[in-house]
Amino acid sequence: MEISALKKVASMTVIPSNDPKFTLRHAGANDAGLIHQFLLKLATYQKMADDITSTSDSIQRLLEANQGEAVFAIHEGMAVGFMFFSQTSSVFSGRWGYFLDAFYIDEKLRGGGLGKLMMTYLSRYTLARGGQMLEWVCLDWNAPAIRFYEDLGAYRLDELTTYRLSPDRMRQMAEQD
Repeated sequence: MEISALKKVASMTVIPSNDPKFTLRHAGANDAGLIHQFLLKLATYQKMADDITSTSDSIQRLLEANQGEAVFAIHEGMAVGFMFFSQTSSVFSGRWGYFLDAFYIDEKLRGGGLGKLMMTYLSRYTLARGGQMLEWVCLDWNAPAIRFYEDLGAYRLDELTTYRLSPDRMRQMAEQD
């Protein structure tokens, strides 16, 4: 699919792919439960299931507020993978694009080209909207994912460490004089 054809694709239910075995589908707010199910699968794989605090309702709110988007991979009528992403920007580069927050493919379909198909789609989707970058994080121990990303041509930003303030800590800071 050409980049120019992607400008209206988010409103389409099913997006054909270059591989006839798979289609892609943009999620709607009513898909929050399915997104949450995939998120729990991802978190279990990453040994982080206890860290998930989102719910189907909180994911639905993100989707309804346009604070994130998701795409499902469909194989033989079943959702077998997903990506959740949101807009990001960098004042250092003067560019904007998407941050891929969650990416998961069912284990039985890994290594068969679906991941590359999904990343290719997200690249085209980003470019069609004027974005100039895709970013994500990967756990240091996840060698299969690291190889996959490097095979795509992605590069690591080893000199950076991700930091995060929790809602409780932000409230504490906000209440300080």
